[in-house]
Order: sequence, then structure tokens, then C-alpha cells
Amino acid sequence: METAPLQRLFQYSRRYRDLTNQAIVCSILNKIFDLAPPALIGLAVDTVVRREEAWLGGGGAIPPERQLIFLSLFSAVVWALESGFEYAYARLWRNLAQNIQHDLRLDAYSHLQELEMAFFEERSTGGLMSILSDDINQLERFLDGGANEVLQVLTTVLVVGEHFW
Repeated sequence: METAPLQRLFQYSRRYRDLTNQAIVCSILNKIFDLAPPALIGLAVDTVVRREEAWLGGGGAIPPERQLIFLSLFSAVVWALESGFEYAYARLWRNLAQNIQHDLRLDAYSHLQELEMAFFEERSTGGLMSILSDDINQLERFLDGGANEVLQVLTTVLVVGEHFW
């Protein structure tokens, strides 16, 4: 029984487990910080409308001006963290994609060199080169962008879904 392609990719990339985990964590944290500004805007509106009785007001202990200053500073921190994690995940996914692409090409060339000559007589050189370049490049593009997009959608669904429960 043949294993699923994604499962085979995970098995193949085991040597990059730490890099993969770091990229996953940065993608998830980036999306969480990306989803925070609408909540902060809601808190700011709550502060303006309800003043001392707002959620951040602590039952009137904190004046609205201080609440808004806190929200402004907290928003700046959230946006800085969101930007930092975006840079980190982009760099980590790109490095992971290039490392796996390089390893796949080396393994494919090594495997081709071990094959019998009869194998090459039955297949076109163009078809083999297509596999070695186009197919591996597609995998690199998936790891460089697609994997992060999947994680971000899943994170959005989970965070927004959890908020409504």
C-alpha cells in the first residue's frame, strides 16, 4: 500500500524537524497576532462608548484616556510582533523549501545514476528532466508558500471558531 504524498514528504523531511516546527510556530503566531487588531478596535470602541465601565476600565478604576493609551501601545506591540513573525516564517519556510529541494535533487540524481541503461532506452530524457526540475520546483513552491497558507487558514478557523464558542 502506497503512503499519501504529504505523509511521504513529512517522512522525507524528518531531518529538518526543528526547522519545520519553528516555521509552523511562526506561521501560527503570525496569524494570531494578525487577528488581534479587530479585537483591539472593539476594545477601543467599548472604551469610548462605556468610558469607565468598559471591560478594561476595571469597574471605574482606570480612566478612559489611560485605557486608550494602553490600547494604542498594545496595538503597536501586536503589529510589531505580527511583522516579526511574518518575517520569521517567510525566512524559515523558504530555507526549508530550498533545503528539501536540494536534497531531493541530489537523491534523484543519485538514484538515476544507479539505474540500468535499459531504463533510459525506454524513457525520454525530456520526461526525466521534467521530473527533476519542474516537479521538484512545484514542491519547493508549495513549501515556500502553500504550507504557510494552509496553516494560516486552519489557525483562522480555530481562533475565530474558539472565540464564538
